[in-house]
This record gives sequence, C-alpha cells and structure tokens, in this order.
Amino acid sequence: MFNGIIKNTGIIKKIQKYNKSIIIGVKSDLRVNKSLLGSSISCDGVCLTLTSKKGNILNFYLSQETINRSNFSKAKVGKIMNLEKSLKFGDEISGHYTQGHVDTTGKILDIKIIDKTWVIKISTPTKFNKFIVEKASIHINGVSLTVSKKKKKYFEINIIPHTLKLTNLKNLKKKDIVNIEFDIFGKYLYEINK
Repeated sequence: MFNGIIKNTGIIKKIQKYNKSIIIGVKSDLRVNKSLLGSSISCDGVCLTLTSKKGNILNFYLSQETINRSNFSKAKVGKIMNLEKSLKFGDEISGHYTQGHVDTTGKILDIKIIDKTWVIKISTPTKFNKFIVEKASIHINGVSLTVSKKKKKYFEINIIPHTLKLTNLKNLKKKDIVNIEFDIFGKYLYEINK
C-alpha cells in the first residue's frame, strides 16, 4: 500500500529482457537496507518487488502482466522514475491509498502552463471512463493527483510547482505514455453496484 507522495526518484541503469519478463536495475538514493529485500516499492506507480541490491542499484523483476499493463514495455536506460517505499503502520497519509496495481496507461494529449501550474490532458481507453470522476483521486506515474476535469475522450490534472520539482512529471511531453491507477474505493464500489 502506498499514498502517492513522492520524495525520491531513480534512474534506470540496466534493462535485461527475457521472453516474458524484464529485470531492471535502478540507481537511487532511496534508503533501502538488505532487510527490505522481497518488499514492495512503487516504481512509477507500479508495485514491484525488490529482488536484490548492489550499492545504490536496486533490482526489480517484472512479469508479463506488469509489462502489459504499464509503460515498462517502452522503458529505456536513462529514464527517471518516481519511487515510494510501502507504507508502515502509523505513517502519515497525505495523498490517497494506492496499491501499485496499475489499471492501464494513458497518453499525454496536451500540456498547458498557467502561471507555474501544469494542466495536462490525458486520454485512456474508453472502457476506463467509468472510473474517472471530477475531483476524485487518481494515481499518475505513482503520484497522487486530483482529476480537475473529465470529458468523453480525455481528463485533465493540474500539477503544482512543488509536485513538479519532486517528481518525474516535469519531464512529460506530448504523446508520452503514463501509468494510471484509478481510485481503489471507486473501483470496488463500481464492482459491488454493477
């Protein structure tokens, strides 16, 4: 479980591709000791298991399901990722509850800068529209954000300067693909009531 408040990033230093899996090595200053091997870390919003650590390189294994659901199929060496360790009992929750179970990816359609705030327009497959609600929480590349506007073919988020400074969202460009996890409570309520 995570809350989408990003304080650390990492850079992909190696990618080993296999038939139906990938191992990535991420260089980061994230404080991780050997006792955390096997634990979950949110990497651009995707819950990945830390399989090994050598110095400041963290290694993660990605299954085919993870590759299919996320933007990791397009990952390249040099990419900066948002990182978050899983929550501990008693941690402050100032974002929203997320699981790191990415639902789909979205495509950046447009970025406007108003004063110092970025307004980003994102499209997703239409079957996910039912989970997008104005003023509800949404998880983009591991960052807890709020849907500011919903239309038939896209939705918008506003990103303030503080969030841009601490995350990789400042590197986004038109046509980039981002990881999306919709609000967990909204998804469960939809399933119960359908």
